[in-house]
Amino acid sequence: MAQRIDYAKVAPGGLRAIMGVESWVRQSGLDETLIHLTKLRASYLNGCAYCMDMHSKDARVAGETEQRIYSVPVWRETPFYSARERAALLWTEVVTELGREGVSDAVYEEVRTHFSEEELTQLTIAVIAINMWNRLAIALGADVGSYQPANKPSSAAAA
Repeated sequence: MAQRIDYAKVAPGGLRAIMGVESWVRQSGLDETLIHLTKLRASYLNGCAYCMDMHSKDARVAGETEQRIYSVPVWRETPFYSARERAALLWTEVVTELGREGVSDAVYEEVRTHFSEEELTQLTIAVIAINMWNRLAIALGADVGSYQPANKPSSAAAA
């Protein structure tokens, strides 16, 4: 889909606010792999081609394997994810597809065995953040395929 509105130009304050949430997620202490999986799963569920393209590229730069990237939509049927990653993917699904029934106690209890209260709150905010980005890109358009990831900084540069 082509960009309909240059939302960064017409609503820079709104974009700064969303970027603030994104920055917080990146600095939250959640494992980078979990963040990538969360972004990929939510983007797939929401049908956001721009975000799928972006986050699959970012995941590759971060060292994620093609097999795991391609298998995110069918994670339940594969052996490629840890129990904690599976819990994060499940949580991403229920929060992304939140309906009138909310999140069941059974799902909460299952996911809670893998995350502390702080981590589950961080994960929930990460899911909320990617859902914001998905809705922005789908509603207002984004140039799918145009995203180019930055090279991963070396350990020395990150210090």
